[in-house]
Amino acid sequence: MSTAAPTRTSIFSGRYALATVGMVAIVAVAAFQNLAMTTVMPEISRDLDGETLYALAFAAPLAAGVPGMVLAGNWTDRSGGRVVAWVSAAFFAVGTAVVMTAPTMEVFLVGRLVEGFGAGAIDVVLYVLVARIFPDELHGPVFAGFAAAWVLPALVGPALAGIVTDVWNWHWVFAGALVIAVVGFSVLVPTLRRLHPPAVDVRAPWQRARIGWSVAAAVAILLLNVAPDLGTWARVAAVVIGVVGTWAALRPLVPTGTFRAAPGLPSVVLLRGLVAASFFGSEAYVPFLLQAKHGLSASTAGLALTVAALSWAGASWLHGRLGENRLTAARTFAVGLGLVLVSLLAAFAVATFDLPWWVLVVGWFVGGAGMGAIYPRTSMLTLRFSGEGDDGFASSALTIADASGSVVGLALTGLLFVGTGGADTDVSFPLVFGGMVVVSLLAWAAVRRLGPVPPPSSTVADG
Repeated sequence: MSTAAPTRTSIFSGRYALATVGMVAIVAVAAFQNLAMTTVMPEISRDLDGETLYALAFAAPLAAGVPGMVLAGNWTDRSGGRVVAWVSAAFFAVGTAVVMTAPTMEVFLVGRLVEGFGAGAIDVVLYVLVARIFPDELHGPVFAGFAAAWVLPALVGPALAGIVTDVWNWHWVFAGALVIAVVGFSVLVPTLRRLHPPAVDVRAPWQRARIGWSVAAAVAILLLNVAPDLGTWARVAAVVIGVVGTWAALRPLVPTGTFRAAPGLPSVVLLRGLVAASFFGSEAYVPFLLQAKHGLSASTAGLALTVAALSWAGASWLHGRLGENRLTAARTFAVGLGLVLVSLLAAFAVATFDLPWWVLVVGWFVGGAGMGAIYPRTSMLTLRFSGEGDDGFASSALTIADASGSVVGLALTGLLFVGTGGADTDVSFPLVFGGMVVVSLLAWAAVRRLGPVPPPSSTVADG
């Protein structure tokens, strides 16, 4: 039957090869930059005398990505995405160049904000490319390819960044990332010609209010992340304003009914945000726990992150191979969330009962596999529940939930950790992982509200 043809088509076949290679290269650059930052940030903060701004270096690009995602989603629904891709890449390149040459920590943070804005926007473009270039049956393999793009950076990124920093300096780490990003984007350029503007009758208007709310959300999220470093009363005020502001600003940026887990796209978006909060809010403290309480070196403690990246990629590959008949949405989320919960409970047990350090490493390997199942399926369902003309909005909503959930999770764990005395006490680490167990249980509630999932379509516009 002709409808079976897309299933047998590879994402590396002639008509899809350039798009696949270009998109995977861009994801790999983002992965390398993320892992390299974690490795060299202590050296950067010492070199630029910016220890007090350490946490903001991680939170700033995620927060700035929120308005980048909203603007890119709206603009893509209007123009098709070609110009958006070029502008997004330019912001990312300029921001990386500023980071690369930053003489002070303040300039470094400005570069991270610009870089994050561009990265958030290009993420939306990648999702739209998947929706408009590939048939539904290939969405799983494409998103598995995105996960696989983290494997090589996870294996060599931290070590390479450390070697470059030791031999030359940290500036050259970002110079290399910039060169790779330019090469990856150049491979993607031919595919961008296939992103045509939608028909006039389905072209979205400019949504200035949503763009304004996205800026407000970024400010509120950043406020939450600086709260742990403030005095008691200032911290309380920052948390209250940050929580209320984040909730109010995110509501117009996600599908109606997201915060009550309405069936369909809203519950998918909420699930993605809750899973990101629980896993990434915890992950920042995994190496910290292994170093502070078990005496491991930084490189050995980072083993937990490496094995999680590998299991994530492997699970995503398996997800793309099995197909939806054998791996339904309900089954995927049940298995994925179960594995994430196991990883969080393992971390909680190690922190509470002083179990051997390898228990946490094994647990994080299991959690990575769970994320590798959940992420591609939420991405697939987001495109499934949307259509051409609003796939930009849906894609931006998902990426906003991902970024916002990660930063809010980090803010919550930061408050729990600092508010209970930090690494010098016996309760801080257990509270961090215990709090994220509760967040992961909320994700289970969101899954139960998913509702019926439409079947895949075997057609795709070829432009």
